Amino acid sequence: MVEDEINGQLDGFDRKILQILSVEGRLPITELAARVGLSKSPCQVRVKRLQADGFILGFRAVLDPAKLGRDHVAFVEVRLTDTTEAALGAFNKAVHAVPEIEQCHMIAGAFDYLLKVRTADMRAYRRVLGEVISNLPHVSATSTHVSMEAVKDRAF
Repeated sequence: MVEDEINGQLDGFDRKILQILSVEGRLPITELAARVGLSKSPCQVRVKRLQADGFILGFRAVLDPAKLGRDHVAFVEVRLTDTTEAALGAFNKAVHAVPEIEQCHMIAGAFDYLLKVRTADMRAYRRVLGEVISNLPHVSATSTHVSMEAVKDRAF
């Protein structure tokens, strides 16, 4: 049903705009318009509408973690001692304050959260795990899986 709602809101031009901008977010509006088959003004109106309607959440630079000295990636399974709304809220809020935690997903399964943690190396990761992640609210246990290579790493 959600897909039907999306299909009702988005036509072929909108879908093409979203597809192109998801890969080339800094594309000038004139080039975007030419590639989707619209003139500049209608294309600009559509992009603004897609932003206002929440389909486009923003634009950002994609950084090279290796060049920034943050190419060590670990995935951390986290189990909590308590899963009440208050406990989940406290954990969620605390996660936002940890810059090394790149992603945090609540999981339905054998553990409660899966974190993607990016650091410089294993030593830095061990420090973040021992001093930060293990001390987040209601954490009872963690299990780490170190990424050997990112085969596909794209936000969308």
